[in-house]
Amino acid sequence: MSLEALIFDVDGTLAETEEAHRTAFNATFEAWGLCWHWTQADYRELLKTTGGKERIRAFQKTLPGGARRLSDEEVALFHAEKTAAYTDILARGELELRRGVADLIAAAKRAGLRVAVATTTNLPNVEALTQCCWGQPAKEVFEVIAAGDEVEAKKPAPDVFELALTRLGIPPDRGLAFEDSRNGVLSAKGAGLEVVVTPSAYTDADDFSAADYVVPSLEPAHWPVRLREAIADVVESAQGQRVG
Repeated sequence: MSLEALIFDVDGTLAETEEAHRTAFNATFEAWGLCWHWTQADYRELLKTTGGKERIRAFQKTLPGGARRLSDEEVALFHAEKTAAYTDILARGELELRRGVADLIAAAKRAGLRVAVATTTNLPNVEALTQCCWGQPAKEVFEVIAAGDEVEAKKPAPDVFELALTRLGIPPDRGLAFEDSRNGVLSAKGAGLEVVVTPSAYTDADDFSAADYVVPSLEPAHWPVRLREAIADVVESAQGQRVG
């Protein structure tokens, strides 16, 4: 089936956001008077749990008996403040897209391919990223956004990719997913999608054996043949229609 849509993960795939997330978590821990601090090594391990609130709960299970723990209500409040801290970091322009991302999305749009997001993060974080890196609202960059707080189960469950496909109104074989993590690959494959992986700074040791393609960046030299041909075919077709 011909390719119609590209579906992107956000954190680690569009940009190396995880360090900004870690910084925001640590700043919020301090603001709450919690004696917690996540190092890069800590966060690499914690990223095996998808979702910020879920990550906090997973971390609390490792604390010694008698240590302070947050209730579910407190976790929700904490995470809202952490999200605000993260968006403040991005509002200062302290984030860049990964190599090839901007050019790929621009080329796909020129070629008439549709562009979507399927992410474990929430909509405010997607909005903060597009404002930071594109200077535009998320809805101006992506036709469809499926976020983690809109589905019952987060990655590696396929729910968020299935939601993106439903909103696009296409079958899986007409889409191509872009991920940076093993959980993301399992999620996309569970939804029936082919997956392109660009390992990120925090996921470069993951097992990507289930992915269809593993590439160092999304620069044109690394595009899968299916993607390259789809963009060329649509461009040639459009040119032919203009000439005709």
